[in-house]
Amino acid sequence: MDSTLQALSGLLLTALPTFFLVIFLHFYLKSVFFGPMERVMKARHDATEGAKQSAANSLAAAEAKASQYEAAIRHARGEIYQEQEKLRRELRDQRAETVHAARMGIESIVKDAKEGLAEEMATAKLALDAEVTALADRIVENVLGRRAA
Repeated sequence: MDSTLQALSGLLLTALPTFFLVIFLHFYLKSVFFGPMERVMKARHDATEGAKQSAANSLAAAEAKASQYEAAIRHARGEIYQEQEKLRRELRDQRAETVHAARMGIESIVKDAKEGLAEEMATAKLALDAEVTALADRIVENVLGRRAA
């Protein structure tokens, strides 16, 4: 057993420098290689996440601006429709006024024509009455052979 312990202690003594070398190598690589690599990876991750966040913010801003544009377009369309409706009403009113003025003019012409016809009819009646009397007198003369009193 003594020889085993001695062999083990010899093995431990020869392995001890390797053990310390591995521990030293671990800390050295951690500080020289893995530490900077981890910092670079963290910076890369932060930059990627920042770019994603920036893209998300830009997308949200674009969506907000698009909704503002759509609202402005809806508002402009509403104003245009109101303006068109106003113009339609004005045209309808103008047309109604024109039709009314034409109707009044035509009614005036018809009234004047009726009055003229009434005058002509009265004149024609007087002329016919005079002719009727003359004709009646002639008929009576011809039928009776004498003059009517």
